[in-house]
Amino acid sequence: MGAPPGYRPSAWVHLLHQLPRADFQLRPVPSVFAPQEQEYQQALLLVAALAGLGLGLSLIFIAVYLIRFCCCRPPEPPGSKIPSPGGGCVTWSCIVALLAGCTGIGIGFYGNSETSDGVSQLSSALLHANHTLSTIDHLVLETVERLGEAVRTELTTLEEVLEPRTELVAATRGARRQAEAVAQQLQGLAFWQGVPLSPLQVAENVSFVEEYRWLAYVLLLLLELLVCLFTLLGLAKQSKWLVIVMTVMSLLVLVLSWGSMGLEAATAVGLSDFCSNPDPYVLNLTQEETGLSSGDFQGPGGSRLTLSQRALANIHSQLLGLEREAVPQFPSAQKPLLSLEETLNVTEGNFHQLVALLHCRGLHKDYGAALRGLCEDALEGLLFLLLFSLLSAGALATALCSLPRAWALFPPSRNPSALCSGSRLSEPLLPAGLEPGSPLR
Repeated sequence: MGAPPGYRPSAWVHLLHQLPRADFQLRPVPSVFAPQEQEYQQALLLVAALAGLGLGLSLIFIAVYLIRFCCCRPPEPPGSKIPSPGGGCVTWSCIVALLAGCTGIGIGFYGNSETSDGVSQLSSALLHANHTLSTIDHLVLETVERLGEAVRTELTTLEEVLEPRTELVAATRGARRQAEAVAQQLQGLAFWQGVPLSPLQVAENVSFVEEYRWLAYVLLLLLELLVCLFTLLGLAKQSKWLVIVMTVMSLLVLVLSWGSMGLEAATAVGLSDFCSNPDPYVLNLTQEETGLSSGDFQGPGGSRLTLSQRALANIHSQLLGLEREAVPQFPSAQKPLLSLEETLNVTEGNFHQLVALLHCRGLHKDYGAALRGLCEDALEGLLFLLLFSLLSAGALATALCSLPRAWALFPPSRNPSALCSGSRLSEPLLPAGLEPGSPLR
């Protein structure tokens, strides 16, 4: 299989492909795409586990910071209304972190769209390839059926008509054997019939998974956007209950961000291994599913088509000889001979279409389009989603460290029961600056 048209591994593919891989025993694993091997699966799981390690470290850092803030801050003198030093910096650092998170959300929407476009291009290429393979199978079966019908009817009738001339019967039987040989050779060309893993099934599965992946990311992005906006609103309104609720939600989104980062990192690494050299894996999978070897089809000069075309040319020449010799003596032989020539003409037309399809130009073009969609657009979208997860994790970790200090600076809320108790309840409203019992002037 040659290089697909218009596809060349990008710099990101080469960079990710060069990253070291290791299994659970920390033994090096080759950077060859082999999803069926246990060592390679462990290497990808270890890449995803790095995000879990990052989540654990960030949670430990947040917990240590908050414990230090709660237990080690100096006590404030009673009745002091002077804000603690650095309070403005804490609030602004939280605001900047949330704005950085909003920037990451925009990057995430772009990455989600790019990934969806790449997967859509992959699905379209697979559907077009499935149409090409189905056309090949249909042409082969139609040709085999026509040749079998010709052998059963026209050639049998021709043998019965030419029975008095043994040499003409021998020539007719030779044409019969060659037609049967052509039909047998053509049956092997319907290589995709009954294959369990068809491009149509792969396209449907990929589209199904992509639909839910896209929806999950949209919900995650909207959830983080709402958390950032309501947190900023709570800081602006100095609402403690809103800030506390958003702190809990920020912790939840932080866990989701690290989880999505692990999935994105493992998927990007696996895609880079596939996209760096996709031909061996695709050829091995095709041979495993169809039972064919790489030399079975070599374009128009493939062995099956070459033998079939030669046999078809011999049948044409034999029928022309029979027409010259047999029709003057046996006029009733003209009708089966004309029917055979018509069948051979249709068969020759099907042969030309099969040659064009088995030359694999269309399949090669679909293969290149699928690789461009998967290895360029989808991989680029995954990297943008990875950047979104990283920005989101950093912004939310900063916000979780800053929010408790920010709400500690909020002014205490007035107690409504204190406002409605004592003598204030029965005192009339007084002008500002006057105390009860002072003389009016």
